Order: sequence, then C-alpha cells, then structure tokens
Amino acid sequence: MKTAIERIELTPGYSISRVLKGGWHLAGGHGAVDISQAIEDMKAFVEAGITTFDCADIYTGVEELIGKFLQQHQEAFRSGELAPVQIHTKYVPDFDKLSSLRKADTEAIIDRSLERLGVERLDLVQFHWWDFNTPGYVEAALHLTELQQAGKIRNIGVTNFDGKHLKVLVEAGVKIVSNQVQYSVLDRRPEDDLHSIQEQYGISFLNFGSIAGGFLTDRYLEAPVPSPPFENRSLTKYRLIIEENGDWTFFQNLLSLLRSIADKYEVGIAEVAARWGLQRPLVAGVIIGARNQHHLQKLKQLNRFSLEEEDLKAIRQQILLAKGPSGAVFGLERDKVGKHGRIMKYNLNEK
Repeated sequence: MKTAIERIELTPGYSISRVLKGGWHLAGGHGAVDISQAIEDMKAFVEAGITTFDCADIYTGVEELIGKFLQQHQEAFRSGELAPVQIHTKYVPDFDKLSSLRKADTEAIIDRSLERLGVERLDLVQFHWWDFNTPGYVEAALHLTELQQAGKIRNIGVTNFDGKHLKVLVEAGVKIVSNQVQYSVLDRRPEDDLHSIQEQYGISFLNFGSIAGGFLTDRYLEAPVPSPPFENRSLTKYRLIIEENGDWTFFQNLLSLLRSIADKYEVGIAEVAARWGLQRPLVAGVIIGARNQHHLQKLKQLNRFSLEEEDLKAIRQQILLAKGPSGAVFGLERDKVGKHGRIMKYNLNEK
C-alpha cells in the first residue's frame, strides 16, 4: 500500500509533490485569514510530504505569507528538519497594461515576487495572458526567458494557455515545463485542446479545479440546487462549470457514481475526483486549495489507492453524457462579456 505523498520530476533535477497546496483561498476571497495559523498549516503540509505550494503575484498577500513561513522556519529548512519546498507563483500582467507592457514592467513584478517570498530565485513562474488579440505575449514570455538566464527564475510555465498559443511560445524559443489549467471530471477541455501539443513538447499539466471548489465532495451529494449568492468566489466560478455540463440531475448522477467508487476504496468523493486527475496522461500534479491542516488526512489518502480500469471506464461513460464545456482551454473565461468572463478580475497587479 502506498503511504508517502507521490513525487515527480517536473523537469530533470526539479522534483515536486504531486499534490500541491493551493494558495488562492488565502487571498481573502474565502474568508478571513489567521496568519499565524496559516503558517503553522504550511509547516504541517511540508511535514506530511506536500512540499510544493502554488501562489500568484495577484493573490493578495499570499506571496508575503509564504515568505513569512520560509523566514520563520529557515533554521528548520537549513538543518534538514523540514524538507525543501518548491514555490510556484505566477506572472499575470493587468489586462489594461497588456498593450504597453515592457521588459522593465515584467522584471519589476518578478523582482517584487522575489522580495515578497524572500528568495533569490523563483522555482516556477507561470505566465498568463488575458487577451491573445492584444499583441505582446510572445515578447513578454521572452522577457521571462531573459530573466531566467539572469538567474531570477528557475523554470517557466504558463497558465490557461490554449494549444494554439502555447505552440507559438514554444516555437519562439520559450522553454515551458508546465501548463496550469482547469482540469477535472467536469472540465475536460485540456484533453481535446492541449494533449497532443504538450505530449509533443514534453509539457506537463498542473491541474486546478480538481474538486470544483468543493462541489465535487460528499457535501453536495443529494443536495438541492444551490442558488447565489455563494459563500466564496470558487463556488460562484464552478457553479457555472456545472451548468456547462448539464442540469443538476446530471451533476447528481455524476456524484452518485463517484460515491459508489469512493465506497470501494473507503474514501470520499473529493479523493476519487482528485485521483482521477492524477491518473490522466501528462498530469504532473493536482492543486488542492486545502484551507487548513485538517484536510491533510484526506489528502494522504490519495496515495493509498489507484482507480482501476473499470472505475475509469464508468467515469468516462458518465462524462460522455455531459453537454460541455467545450472549445479551447480558458476560452469561455476569456470572453469578458460572457457569464464566465464577467466574474473575473482583470487588473489585480497594481502595486
């Protein structure tokens, strides 16, 4: 029986835990954050083998919070009491600044992330571009490459890039190791849009939305149709994804199937949904927005079972009945006037 948290080399010489601790929920949109408790939670995750954290330049206060954690426990890291950690952040230039973006702007944000985290080099910078109709994304990615060569960045990834534009970046000479995308039993767009290109260029998936902000849990099994306002931004976002799949009955049928599979392994619906993501081709890891260390025991269960072919087949048959979502990765969300785009915040990087 597997007990340790799985690890994988995202690129030669760079190992991450296959379960990553997400940071979005620490940005204030999911309730008040107790800084001391959050730091202790981070320590508990590292002790459990979840050593890779995901954050972003636009997650308010999160880089600083992780920086405080690194500083507070620097002696434990130095002595080996705590295993080395990997910090993945993002570079998300503001929508309103895309057309005028310069290398100096990019470097300033990278330098700010270095300062906030208190590190000399960023382990992975994941680049996002709001609007491909606005020129400049190739130049911005090449600026990141220059900063990588200068020693400020170890690895470059992207987030929310579709296949067409990912291919352009790679052919422009940007060495990309990963693409962080929304990928779950409710959103299979990466399989159609990206799989062949990422396989060709050796680019891994890092999945977010694996449990749809909490919808893919036992909490919603046999629950009535929820209505807004929701308690946090994640539920607002993923309720729209559920609607793309079909009606609430379809979603309940999916949850019922996942529950029956979960019974087989004595785990929860969330663990089956996350395990499905971990077993998809090219997936290096799943990012789970666990709010505190109370979720650790369930996360550890991800490594004590694997879905069998009959489980995967049953899930495949169920999701084939879904109406959507379809199209390119992040295509629905990139439409600012559509219902997915209207809930986005496009300018969060102002100092």
